[in-house]
Amino acid sequence: MQATETLSEGLKREFKVVVPAADLESKLSSELAGLNGRVRINGFRPGKVPVAHLRRLYGPSVMADVVQNAINEANRKIIDDNSLRLAGEPKVTLPEDKDEIEAVIAAKRDLAFSVALEVLPTFELKPLDGVTLEREVAEVPESEVDEAIERLAGEARPFSEKDGEAATGDRVVIDFVGTIDGTPFEGGSSQDIRVEIGSGSFIPGFEEQLIGAKKDEERTVVVTFPTDYQADHLAGKEASFAVTVKGVEAAGEAKIDDELAKTIGFDSLDALKNVIRGSLERDFNAHTRRKIKKKLLDALDTQYDFALPPSLVDQEFAGVWQQVLADLKQSGRTFEDEGTTEEASKDDYRKIAERRVRLGLVLAEVGDRAGVTVSDDEVSRGVVERARQFPGQEKAVWDFYSKNPQALAEIRAPIFEEKVVDHLLGQTTVTDKTVTREELFADEDDEASAEADKPADKPKAKTRAKKAKSDDKVADDKAADEDASAS
Repeated sequence: MQATETLSEGLKREFKVVVPAADLESKLSSELAGLNGRVRINGFRPGKVPVAHLRRLYGPSVMADVVQNAINEANRKIIDDNSLRLAGEPKVTLPEDKDEIEAVIAAKRDLAFSVALEVLPTFELKPLDGVTLEREVAEVPESEVDEAIERLAGEARPFSEKDGEAATGDRVVIDFVGTIDGTPFEGGSSQDIRVEIGSGSFIPGFEEQLIGAKKDEERTVVVTFPTDYQADHLAGKEASFAVTVKGVEAAGEAKIDDELAKTIGFDSLDALKNVIRGSLERDFNAHTRRKIKKKLLDALDTQYDFALPPSLVDQEFAGVWQQVLADLKQSGRTFEDEGTTEEASKDDYRKIAERRVRLGLVLAEVGDRAGVTVSDDEVSRGVVERARQFPGQEKAVWDFYSKNPQALAEIRAPIFEEKVVDHLLGQTTVTDKTVTREELFADEDDEASAEADKPADKPKAKTRAKKAKSDDKVADDKAADEDASAS
């Protein structure tokens, strides 16, 4: 086998590989000889089938395996001999001429093919000891704990039948049949549904039209589904609901005491408050983490500028762009509605894809140099956490990841990334700044905030700003994923 480099341009490499026909013939004969003792052919004793007969019966299929093995061996040899770190799978181009292929299968002609590769870039890691980052931290306001308790109390308050008309805060028991243009639609009918007027749990405008309703009354409620409604076939459409009111219930007093806590499964009100406070603190801490990580990645992004494998950028961009189009379709909006054009948006999102790939490569290299690893126990805990997101299907989720190495790598990659981020934060100077709850969550509460509108790596329109907030997540980059798997 001979492999000759024919192209070395940037991150692209191409090789021409020639496998002599004599080598193909030798391997074919060896495979057929091994096959002789395993096949059973009428008229021949086991192991006594003439090789020529085996060649007629199995030659083409066995040679196909020989050729594939030769290709795999050539790829390994190219990678090992040239110490290449690949950005993706090699692209093999075989002869297209039918006569040439038949000659190769018959071992009468050398196998010649080309291998195109993209390699990972090499770059020097930059020190971070001069980088200073400000970490925003906020304490959970007691008022937020109280609000959560009040919501729970409101949900747990008793309701009792009442005479007269339904008012805001009351609950009505209804049957309804929904139609669009006079035709019932899937999911548009139900019975014995309790609707709390003013809760906002139904389509906008539905609850308000039940104000003044009485028991045994029938009325028609007409509403328009939101343009971003989760069911595409209903989004933006006007629907008419024939509603039968079967009862009106008045809300009782929402009591906040130990009995409330016990109905939820806690020993006391204080215990319930502590759990709620702990949950809110975890949410605050998670947001603090996201923001300091974003600042770290921004700092890294300013330090590195190197050529990127086009295939990785194209792969990342394709995933992001698909989500952008899906979001626009779901919201019923266009690029013009967002104050931009499709081409301008593509340019914005390609820059984001390039940033993600670049940061993914940097994090992978940092993790490799620092010896960052992800243990099997950490991966198992990650799978357990993922399974908990699907109540009742935990075993199916566990089995899926256990049997799917690629899916398991998707669990390992973000764990690897977070450990690398911790390593890098340890090399920077981090100062804490106490902020309010509103300041901490400002970027989440305002999609059009200045932070989201940064031109360097963020799209400018509101819908695009929402999508761009995931710009600090680079674990999905293929190179980072592969490096995490190798670790």
